[in-house]
Amino acid sequence: MHYAVLLATLLAFTGTASAAEVNVSMLNKPTQGSGSFVFEPAVVTIKPGDTVKWSAKTPGHNVEFVKGAIPDTVELFRSPLGKDAAYTFSVPGIYVYKCTPHYGMGMVGIVVVGDKPANLKAVEALKFPGKAQAAVTAALAQIKR
Repeated sequence: MHYAVLLATLLAFTGTASAAEVNVSMLNKPTQGSGSFVFEPAVVTIKPGDTVKWSAKTPGHNVEFVKGAIPDTVELFRSPLGKDAAYTFSVPGIYVYKCTPHYGMGMVGIVVVGDKPANLKAVEALKFPGKAQAAVTAALAQIKR
């Protein structure tokens, strides 16, 4: 009987320990190279149940899911301007997100949840404003490698 309780306790802790947390910085300038208004890293790959935390390292940024560039069953998420944010991803797929004020300047990022994102083709078919198009195209090329 004692072993059954121990096993149940270990399994309970194993389930909670598997969720990971990934940090992304919201920056006016990248830490390396040139350019402006970036999420660093621009692409993260996680498992369902993992959390992404965005840190507002410089003022004036937020995180907002791009309508149509997330799995169909997921509701839009938008964080307050200039504040840290976190989101736990449960539905597999590709999530394109933006900084609302700097979207057209190319401040976008992508979270890939799971191994085979079902909405990849749908995201590839979308058009994004200004420099965001090149940023999303580059990020998708990175995902496909």
